[in-house]
Amino acid sequence: MTAPRTPEPATEPFVHPALFYRGEEEYLDGTVPFIREGLKAGLPVAVAVPGRQLALLREGLDGDAASVYFVDMTEAGRNPGRIIPRVLRAFADAHPRTHVRIIGEPIWPGRSSVEYPACVQHEALINLAFQGRDVTILCPYDAEHLDEKVLTDAYATHPVIVSGGSGTWRPSPSYAPGEVIAHYNRPFPAAPASAEPQLFGVDELPAVRHHAVARAARLGLSGVRLDDLALAVAELTTNSVVHGGGSGSLRIWAEDGQVVCEVRDRGRLTDPLAGRRPAARDQRGGRGLLLVHTVTDLVRTHTGSDGTAVRVHLRIGR
Repeated sequence: MTAPRTPEPATEPFVHPALFYRGEEEYLDGTVPFIREGLKAGLPVAVAVPGRQLALLREGLDGDAASVYFVDMTEAGRNPGRIIPRVLRAFADAHPRTHVRIIGEPIWPGRSSVEYPACVQHEALINLAFQGRDVTILCPYDAEHLDEKVLTDAYATHPVIVSGGSGTWRPSPSYAPGEVIAHYNRPFPAAPASAEPQLFGVDELPAVRHHAVARAARLGLSGVRLDDLALAVAELTTNSVVHGGGSGSLRIWAEDGQVVCEVRDRGRLTDPLAGRRPAARDQRGGRGLLLVHTVTDLVRTHTGSDGTAVRVHLRIGR
């Protein structure tokens, strides 16, 4: 295997390369030496990739696998908005006095077109979330099976590109994470006509939450999933009243085996990392969007001069 050598950055301790690989051999060539180099240096190493790649890496690392923290990204990162606070920051914050190495693969063949904008925005936001941190996060991309658009976006969200075949590290010629965040801040497709808006203000909060839970139950959501939706709706509608002009509207419907709930208000979300920072132990408030990301399978946000819309998705029958 050819070990890709991490270049020493002149001023920025955070390094965020994208690894383009084709096939299992290039995947292992691009990841196993990266892991072993970190372990040899005494660094904490985490690997958050889909289950198939987890098995491949465990086998490729042999005895070294016992020293690595493994996470199945198809579960922990099903909602891309969870990855920064609950996977990447959780691991980095657990080792504050040393450099850490992480492999994170949030985009894999099979991600839906609805999920993808949240995935690519996540990759762009990593650069903001870890600016100045002593961390290297290597992001593999399956160049053989992912759409060309995905690879083009990877050039824009990663300052460094690594070739899985040669192990060569080179600066990205089109690195522009801010442009990616703005580009995918798009208005949502229209909700179904059957999803009539429920208007609410502070006095209607209990009623609109009851409506959402009852409607979701009729659409097939049950048990803990119904509790998760109730919590997400409570947080989003309260945010609308407190931060979004005092009122809002809620719609709920079923789509592709999921319950989708949309909350709109007149507020504008100006912090792109809202809901993606771990809450400090002594923090009072400010956990609403973080909780929403935690309990749902996907969160999409569009914000503009006319207000903000948030859509949350929960799978039926999980």
